[in-house]
Amino acid sequence: MNIPKLSLFEELEQLETEQRNPETLHIDLAEAREIASIMNRQDKLVADCVEQKLDAIAKAIDIVCNALKSGGRLLYIGSGTSGRLGVLDASECPPTFGTDPSQVVGIIAGGNEAMFKAKEGAEDSPENGANDISEKKVCSRDIVCGLAASGRTPYVHGALVEARKRGCKTILVCCVKANQVTIDIKPDVIIDIPVGPEVIMGSTRLKSATAQKMVCNMITTGAMVRMGKIYENVMVDLMLTNKKLVERSRRIVMMFTKLPYEEASELLKSANGHVKVALLMHLGGLERNAANKHLEEHEGFIRAALLGLKK
Repeated sequence: MNIPKLSLFEELEQLETEQRNPETLHIDLAEAREIASIMNRQDKLVADCVEQKLDAIAKAIDIVCNALKSGGRLLYIGSGTSGRLGVLDASECPPTFGTDPSQVVGIIAGGNEAMFKAKEGAEDSPENGANDISEKKVCSRDIVCGLAASGRTPYVHGALVEARKRGCKTILVCCVKANQVTIDIKPDVIIDIPVGPEVIMGSTRLKSATAQKMVCNMITTGAMVRMGKIYENVMVDLMLTNKKLVERSRRIVMMFTKLPYEEASELLKSANGHVKVALLMHLGGLERNAANKHLEEHEGFIRAALLGLKK
């Protein structure tokens, strides 16, 4: 039996993100303090919704980690707010984790200009999504993560279908229940965070965006932790791209080595600005080349490298 396809109007009628929120019906009468309070109460619900999907998020972390270790890339793709969140997360990985800018990439419908000026019609074409995947020369080593609050964005669907044709594993992050998502291919991981109706009906830059940001944070941070980019709970693969990061690096070296400021600065300089190498040089009593080699042998994990020296 052929099931008739719903019109866009009918689709939107059924989506949770397009419903009216009974808790905010009076927001148009509220003073500023009450508006802030209403929004704050709604935002508190988001973390609980994300908590329900930790197993799926963990699966995504492992998939991304394995891909990056194998020379693949993580490509976020989305439109509007979702697309901007992907670009944001990707752009923050190099300074935070010392990754090459090509390892985590954000793609937004409508191109770079859409980051600063909305191009709402750009989301309507699955062909554009497929073309953007082709343009990035996506291959089977890569992971493509679609971000779509509604779960139905044609641009994102087109990208995921094209990615699957190229042998990629795929992830979809959405803010409606998985059973509301109809797509020609089933993603390897669906992280559905049904946050319920927005404070302002249909304004997915609110709770939906918060949920997607939290998930993106978990995926990339989790993958980087699993790749040895963190020692204890400190980022030790950061890039010294501005004065703040230079001083943060010195502080990290001082914290773990107990060296004074000037000596920590000299140690960091002798390690060519690499915090992990500096730490292993001091804590392991190694020269720079030996520290580099020992880190490589232990896949970049400082704890493992230090334990290896004690054996």
